[in-house]
Amino acid sequence: MKLIFMGTPDFAVPTLRALHEAGHHIVGVFTQPDRPKGRGKKITASPVKELAESLNLPVFQPLKVKAPEVIETIRKLEPECIVVVAYGQILPLDILKLPPLGCVNVHASLLPSYRGPAPIHWAVLNGETKTGVTTMLMDEGLDTGDILLTAEYPISLTATTGEIHDALAELGAELLLKTLRGLQDGTLNPIPQPKEFTYAPLLKREHEKIDWSRPVQAIHNQIRGLNPWPGAYTTFRGERVKIWQSLPLEREKNNSRPEHAKPGEILAERGGGFLVQCGEGILQILRLQPEGKRQMTGADFFNGRCIGIGELFE
Repeated sequence: MKLIFMGTPDFAVPTLRALHEAGHHIVGVFTQPDRPKGRGKKITASPVKELAESLNLPVFQPLKVKAPEVIETIRKLEPECIVVVAYGQILPLDILKLPPLGCVNVHASLLPSYRGPAPIHWAVLNGETKTGVTTMLMDEGLDTGDILLTAEYPISLTATTGEIHDALAELGAELLLKTLRGLQDGTLNPIPQPKEFTYAPLLKREHEKIDWSRPVQAIHNQIRGLNPWPGAYTTFRGERVKIWQSLPLEREKNNSRPEHAKPGEILAERGGGFLVQCGEGILQILRLQPEGKRQMTGADFFNGRCIGIGELFE
């Protein structure tokens, strides 16, 4: 099939690679312009651009995809279908109506749940036990188009956003290939989305700070939901500390709480980490990172700072 691919971050890379390996004729790869990245602010190409160039595919990086000259470029490329995976720009109607088979988006949730820019983060933050990917025919709304296919993915108790991101990127690539076959064969029947939906907004700084008065499972979900970015943090002795790995203590082992323990209170060293009292329940801290330092085990942090039982995370 003659395709245009639009995508920018790591999540889009497996889909572009799968399309190329499947033999589709990719006449153009559209991705965001190179931008400063990291502490040195070095101008860096997107992961999609890097892959496209390695595959000798033509790359386009318009500042605004809705510009008339960009729309004319796409028209001249004459794609049968446009595939969009985390591109980072909203397509205008003039582009949406160009390809005969439409514009197909791969979204990292089971629509209509978690429309928006941060579906994986919020699925974990909210303690969902499953998520998945959806392919849909794009319209002018935000993730509101008719559903083509879905594929589910289970979320384990300890799975992080990063782990789920990588799994869904591969699952989305497989689902997209299946979707294109169905569109080409005329065997897919697009299904309008239900009116009720949930939204996954961009994360804010306020989502990163741990409130130890919350239940243990909510704090655990926050820690793994913000791993690897942006990280959940607390403070200890005035120092900001990011917590990367934790585990709720099983109820039958939940016997380490002293009477009148406060939320955020450090209770004991345990199993390569240490225990912290939450509003309800006890959390085992396994990996963390003091500001300006590398990640370390909970045990190394506990012993290296000679922590006293009863000290507080705040």
